[in-house]
Amino acid sequence: MTISFKSLGLSDAHVEHLEKLGLVTPTNIQEQAIPQILAGRDVVGQSQTGTGKTAAFSLPVLEKIDENKRGVQALILTPTRELAQQVAEAIKDFSDNRHLHILTVCGGQSMDRQIRSLERGTQIVVGTPGRVIDLLERKKLKLDELQWVVLDEADEMLSMGFIDDVKKILQQTPRERQTACFSATMPREIRDLVNEFLHDPVTVTVSQPKAAPTKIEQEVYAIPRGWSKMKALLPILEMEAPDSALIFVRTKRTAAELTSKLVESGQSVDEYHGNLSQSQRERLVQRWRDGKVKIVVATDIAARGLDVENLTHVINYDLPDNAETYIHRIGRTGRAGKTGKAICLVEPIDRRMLKQIERRVRQTLVESKIPNRAAVEGRRLEKLQSKIKEALAGERMASFLPLVRELSDEYEPLAIAAASLQMVYDQNCPHWMKTDWEVPDSGTPKPSVKGKKYNRDFPPKNNYSKKPISRKSYQENEFLKSEV
Repeated sequence: MTISFKSLGLSDAHVEHLEKLGLVTPTNIQEQAIPQILAGRDVVGQSQTGTGKTAAFSLPVLEKIDENKRGVQALILTPTRELAQQVAEAIKDFSDNRHLHILTVCGGQSMDRQIRSLERGTQIVVGTPGRVIDLLERKKLKLDELQWVVLDEADEMLSMGFIDDVKKILQQTPRERQTACFSATMPREIRDLVNEFLHDPVTVTVSQPKAAPTKIEQEVYAIPRGWSKMKALLPILEMEAPDSALIFVRTKRTAAELTSKLVESGQSVDEYHGNLSQSQRERLVQRWRDGKVKIVVATDIAARGLDVENLTHVINYDLPDNAETYIHRIGRTGRAGKTGKAICLVEPIDRRMLKQIERRVRQTLVESKIPNRAAVEGRRLEKLQSKIKEALAGERMASFLPLVRELSDEYEPLAIAAASLQMVYDQNCPHWMKTDWEVPDSGTPKPSVKGKKYNRDFPPKNNYSKKPISRKSYQENEFLKSEV
């Protein structure tokens, strides 16, 4: 028997609207969670991103909310501004009710505007913990009529240090509220929170296959010793020629530096991280969606909640701290039935994390060689040939024929054409290709030289204890060197 939204308990009007949106068959998490929330039970949902959690908690809330009341009836907490905005937009799409007011409250936006919206009347608030606490302390967000609380991406709120803020908010909500907690993982702190604030919850779990989405091609480039990641990234970008790419780095500083270097190399690129105001982020995302920016360099703030159509490539310039974040990163591409490509730049120090990622996705990632000069120049000539064919099919070519006839009195037509192409090729050649660079045969770590006292491969030895130092200590040491 096929499960439908109607069989889960949603009204005919609501089901009809969902069908207009193309939602006919509920996902696994929706099938399990919607009836329980409609029945008034507290729910703990464990599932990965992309399984339909937003609809799982918002559809039953929309079904039962009273649009005639002006007070806040539902509060949804998310770890990031981007996810809060995405959830709020999804709820608006699901509701199709002009009398229902949904407000996003998060940092980087005008608090006065949010306060005015609350005073006019708002039934659903979607926000980040910090801004919600600010409004509570100002006594502008009143929870007297609150009936539902949803914690979305609870484990991410924990990792970002918001768990105490979440507890503080829950302590100010009515005791008879209904609570749903959704999380990809269930660490001890989340289980403790569930035990403290949820009443006899029902646990729904979606067994997610550990493999990454099959529509995402995954590839690894080993960085040769003595090479920088930037030196490797440029030929890769030249060969891939992404229509739209997201490059992940660890820190805001790296994002700014890499963006600057890519701009110098002639790439259409901008940066996205926590130092930008909310309005700056929104303008950047809009320019990106409009095709005015092809590449965005971002920290992990973009790993969850940022959704850009037609994103063809995700590049892990820096590997994440854990395999779960890797899944969230590459999940930005290959969405809505489309294909995508995920690329990792891996140094010798990253090998252990790469193994963890491969165990998580249950596959060995394909390792490719960094493109050499011959491959890059061959690709550029292919692009030039394509542009020549377009020009030959156009009408403007005729205006250059008199010049060719004049030159043909002295030179062969083939030589004229070749010289013209050389000029175009040289003018469009990026400056980094004009420098001497050759790719070593392999980027894998070299074996230590026999007879040497210490192995110079990672992990390096501490000269006092002769014990391998930790990955974190090694990174901190490298950072200090770069600072000097």
